[in-house]
Formats: sequence, C-alpha cells, structure tokens
Amino acid sequence: MAEEVARRVPGPTPSKQSYDEDERNQVVLAAQREFRSAWLRINENTRLLNRWRAGDITEGSREWKIGAILDHIARTGDAPRTLRPSGQRAVTNHKLLGGNRSEKTWGRLFLTRGELTALAVLLTDRFGWNLSLYSRMPVPTTAPSVGETSSATYQVQLEKRRAGRGHWFSTENITDAGADSPGRLITQALEATAHGRALANRLAPEIDLLMVARAHQPGQGHLGLDRPSAVEPLSFGISYAMAKSWARSHGLHGSPFQRTRRTTVTREGRPLQHTQGTHESVYVLPDKQVQRASRDVFEAGANEALEQAMAAVFGGKITDEADPDHQPTATVDCEDETTTPWPTPGGGCGADFLLCMACPNSL
Repeated sequence: MAEEVARRVPGPTPSKQSYDEDERNQVVLAAQREFRSAWLRINENTRLLNRWRAGDITEGSREWKIGAILDHIARTGDAPRTLRPSGQRAVTNHKLLGGNRSEKTWGRLFLTRGELTALAVLLTDRFGWNLSLYSRMPVPTTAPSVGETSSATYQVQLEKRRAGRGHWFSTENITDAGADSPGRLITQALEATAHGRALANRLAPEIDLLMVARAHQPGQGHLGLDRPSAVEPLSFGISYAMAKSWARSHGLHGSPFQRTRRTTVTREGRPLQHTQGTHESVYVLPDKQVQRASRDVFEAGANEALEQAMAAVFGGKITDEADPDHQPTATVDCEDETTTPWPTPGGGCGADFLLCMACPNSL
C-alpha cells in the first residue's frame, strides 16, 4: 500500500512532439548559421584586440585605431559615443567601424541575445539540456588530463529545479577531441562569451555564468529567473520570450527547446537528466516519431517470434486443403501414424493429441 501511495502520478500526455529529420535540420541549420557567424566575428576582433594590447600594430594606423576602440568596448561593453545636441548618444567612430549596427560596434566582442539563443539551441540539440538550465549554468571547468595535449575535457555542472522537490545537480564530462567531437561546441561557447564573462567578472565578481550576452537595451532583464537577469549592459541565460523571438525571426513556430530536447532524447535512446521511468513514459512512448519508426521493428520482431514459435511448437507442415487419405485428430491431420515419434508397444501412435502439433507427420 505504501508503495502505491508513493508512486508518482503520471502527468498528462505531452503536447510537444519531437522533430522529424527535415524539421530538425531546419532548426539546427538556422542556429548554426547564426552562432557560427557570431563566433567568427568575435574571434577575428579578439585577435586584433590582442595584437593591439601586445603593441604589435603600428600606432596611428587604421588597425591601431580599431584596436583602441575594441579595448574600450571590452572594458565598458559599448563603443565610444558622442552626445549630440538632440540628446542622442551616437557612435563616435561609426565610419571607421563600418557602421553603427551592433555587429559593427559592441557586437565585435559580445554576443547578441539572439546569437546566445542560437548557441543554446545547438547545445540542446547536442546534449539534450533543458531551457531552464542555461540561466544557472556555471562556466565549465577543465578536468585534469594526464599526458594529453591535443584534447580538453570540460566538467559542466547542471542544476535542474523540480517542482516541490528542491534542486537536482549533476556533472557531465565533455571532451573536445576535434572538430566533430561534442566538446568542440563547449570550446566555441567559451570563446564567444569570453569578453562578456570578463566584463561580468569586473562588474559583479560573484557571477560566474556561461551564457552571457550584451543586451540591446541595457536594463531589460528576464522575468521569472532566480539568478541575476542583468548586470548592465549584460544579460544572462535564455528566457522563454527570447526563445520565441528567435524562432519567429527564423520562420519557426513557438520555442524550439522542448521539441529539440525531445528529438535528442529519443535519438539517444537513453535518459538525459531524468529517470528511466520518465524517459519511457514521457519521452518515448507518447512520441509519434518513435511510434512511426518502431512499426517496422515491431513487425520484424513479431514475425521472428512467430517463426521461432512455429519451429519450437509446430513440427509439421501447413496445407491449404485437407487430404481425405489423412487421419484427422483433435488438432491436426495425421499423414502417417505408423512412423510416429511416440509409438505404442502394440503399434500405432500413442501421443497425446497436443503432441500432434510437434509431430513431423502433422498437417
């Protein structure tokens, strides 16, 4: 009785389904294009900034001037601005920078919220992480690797909130061993957020979160998060509103995170940050993609079971019509009762009628 009382009450059937292959490709390709473009942009400007700080650029040159602006952006989170008579604060060196859009100014070193969301979509597709994890995910640490110089193993701490059950923590070890390894995305995430994390460390040293972006309008925080939502001009984590906005900008419907996570979990075929029971009852059994993909498997399994049962239980032959020369029994027709595997001392067949199903003379 106590076990039944303690048993978890099943929730309603999930309304979200996993993506089919074409839908998943559309979501992942959109995220890859956006994040990769941002990662390349930040890396290129980071190299220029490092050269400027090392004194490797001719003073007064165009590169040197841009390097000085990048240093200002890294320290303040924004490009130098001039106050116009109208009261508007305009980018001082917009011609030198190639414009006043975010990717030409502060975006040279910081991710936008949309680009941070694209990174989160890729992480969910790769690791099956929940949307809520990104607002509390600490910066991954590097695990010690004895004698290994060509790869890095990251320890990623995950914190999952359970309704009425407190916190649930786990640590995943993820290795970057090359371009196609899972850990390469973690390396790129660290590189793309490096300046945001460095600025956050100067402004609020107690914050050590991976997912940081530069807000278009500093002061806009996220609702419903229990972590600092903003340290001007930065914001942390991914809100549901950000997820929906990102989806709309790419012609998608609703937040992509639940369906992406379901796709990853069913593709992996094992629990990811949940129990085996939840994996089966919430993710696998109700999923239409799994159901469709399983039909051929079930059919093949049933046919194989039938063949094994026939080989083990029915040892005779199957015919479409009865032969009048055969002797009928309670279960089959008998072709030759004199060559029975179960003869009697006086001749004839002494088998129980159920054994007829295993007799080679049965039809």
